[in-house]
Amino acid sequence: MELKDLGIIKIKDNRTDYLSWDEYFMAVAKLSSMRSKDPSTQVGACIVGKDNRILSIGYNGAPNGVEDEYFPWKREGHTLETKYAYVCHAELNAILNYRGSRKDLEGGKIYVDLFPCNECAKLIIQSGIKEVIYLSDKYAGDDIFIASKKLLDMCGVSYRQLDKDKLKPITLLFNQE
Repeated sequence: MELKDLGIIKIKDNRTDYLSWDEYFMAVAKLSSMRSKDPSTQVGACIVGKDNRILSIGYNGAPNGVEDEYFPWKREGHTLETKYAYVCHAELNAILNYRGSRKDLEGGKIYVDLFPCNECAKLIIQSGIKEVIYLSDKYAGDDIFIASKKLLDMCGVSYRQLDKDKLKPITLLFNQE
């Protein structure tokens, strides 16, 4: 039986300019990235279950217990003097921040600003997440990102880039009621 058979008709007076699921979850990832102390690259991640419920969020930053002021944030120089040997990526933090059953992550999606590196791809695969949605792939030609795509492809994790030109611009105003 259909709703119209019950005398229920559509009323078309709802908003039509609301955010799509992709826009909503990517906005949460972008908002999370604003917590990052990294002066050059702020990345956020939002993990979503199969039922479109947010399971966890994360952003790139220093490990727990490391004070940001004593953390090397440089991009270039000797390995031990740059951020790369120490920083926790947004994807890692989002996966580790999740406090529920690991089963909930299986078949889920992760929204990230920047396409995941090979180490994060391994974490995504191991967690059971099945789709990566990202905004930027600016390091696509680097070996670790080529490896990432190979890993995701081999393990059946799909990935897609959102078209920035088709996303609604979002402005947050905290001083309005």
